[in-house]
Amino acid sequence: MKASHFSRIALAGLCAAMLSAPAMAQNFALSPSYGSASLSAGFLPDPHRRNGVQAGGDRHYSGGGDCPGGGWFANAPDYRVNYASGSLSLSFYVRARGDTILLINDPAGNWYCNDDFQGLDPAVVFDAPMSGQYDIWVGTYDRSRVTNATIHVSEMGAFSR
Repeated sequence: MKASHFSRIALAGLCAAMLSAPAMAQNFALSPSYGSASLSAGFLPDPHRRNGVQAGGDRHYSGGGDCPGGGWFANAPDYRVNYASGSLSLSFYVRARGDTILLINDPAGNWYCNDDFQGLDPAVVFDAPMSGQYDIWVGTYDRSRVTNATIHVSEMGAFSR
């Protein structure tokens, strides 16, 4: 066989490998659009809230988790929480007047996604949270936008108040 034939086979294999890997369009290295907070175990008030977040975006996430169809998110995180853990669980949840999806990148670089934890509102609960940076995105199932979503962070459980 000619060298060019091997090159085409190698290129085809590379393309197939790239297409089978989930596309990650969200970039946790960017500055969050709605700010950040530093919280330590036992923080007050609990839940901590970030109001006025616009859910949705132009980047599709299809990496799995409890979001089988994926969702539409912004490229940059919506919010960032730097957390010093203790012995309690840590919950992130969203309340909005529309169907939203929650996507989180934890301090170890793991991705978590949830849609419809309670009604149409999503939540992600870490039973033994790590200390470090949690990047949070609030998305939508379709490309629509949902305004005035509120991100909640709590050590009392999801939808505690």
